[in-house]
Amino acid sequence: MSDTQSELDAQFSGTKSVADALRFDEGALEKWMKAQVDGYAGPLEVSQFRGGQSNPTYKLVTPGRQYVLRRKPPGVLLPSAHAVEREYTVMKALGEQGFPAPHMFGLCEDPEVIGTAFYVMEFVEGRIFWDAYLPGMEPSERRALYNASNAALAQLHAIDVEKAGLADYGKPGNYFERQIGRWTKQYKAAETRAIPAMDRLIEWLPANAPAQERTSVVHGDYRLDNMIFHPTEPRVIAVLDWELSTLGDPLADFTYQLMQWRTPKEIRSGFLGVDLKSLGIPTEEEYVAAYCERTGRSGIPKLDFYIAYNIFRLAGIAQGVYARALQGNASNERAKELGALVEPMAEYAWTIAEKA
Repeated sequence: MSDTQSELDAQFSGTKSVADALRFDEGALEKWMKAQVDGYAGPLEVSQFRGGQSNPTYKLVTPGRQYVLRRKPPGVLLPSAHAVEREYTVMKALGEQGFPAPHMFGLCEDPEVIGTAFYVMEFVEGRIFWDAYLPGMEPSERRALYNASNAALAQLHAIDVEKAGLADYGKPGNYFERQIGRWTKQYKAAETRAIPAMDRLIEWLPANAPAQERTSVVHGDYRLDNMIFHPTEPRVIAVLDWELSTLGDPLADFTYQLMQWRTPKEIRSGFLGVDLKSLGIPTEEEYVAAYCERTGRSGIPKLDFYIAYNIFRLAGIAQGVYARALQGNASNERAKELGALVEPMAEYAWTIAEKA
């Protein structure tokens, strides 16, 4: 393993003592666990995962089992943000359909227990790759891992939402109209300064959205570091962080990950201008072709629209995290740095929109 990957693992994948602003009554949690989680037996040790989780995430260790607790952050939150209840619902349903999701032990919507709603799920042992370049690996290993990522997303988009009990998980149709409206509203609620490129995108995107042809569960934040891979095999064994999931257009979901190929390294650890063949990482054309083959498509028309939309959406998310950081509520101590990225992302999205 390279020094870079070791540093990333130490920064993100380990745990630390719970930050003062994110502490809660561990005795109250243990009482809830005893009543709600089958097979629970203490004593309980609580630590906080490092990294950039939008919802604070904790490791719970007992003598016989390890768990993960994920909760809403404390403080005033934007409307519909940090919906841990929805994360719980979708992971439970998808796991029952054979999709790689962690086993869910229980959901608590009563804020009196630890201060906010939360859920408890299994701790999945495996590999998380924080660097999209997969340093220290052979080209064949990189290709296999990206192929597995592509396959898992195609599997998600093939799940019958009726059969999974998720037909009411989101509104059918008009996905882009609703999402652009949602992120415009969220962005304006968190706006700290005027960014002309964001205003131009807010006007251009609704007028140029393609018609929605299919409806599926969409993850909303599908990227390599939201997956747990098998300890030794190139296989996704759990997909995490479903806060932004809903029913929608699967092409929006796929092209969110595809942003990696269209953005420069300084904005999103992107692949723009990189010799991917030497690394073994699929090119954009190869990645698109693999997804289309798996989902029975002949191609993806209006690809530039999807990319511009997703960068706009990412800029809106970054602005929300930044605004929360200014209030002192963000769980990632580096969240304030995101504020500086909002304008460059918006300007880059606008250059793609102009081409489209």
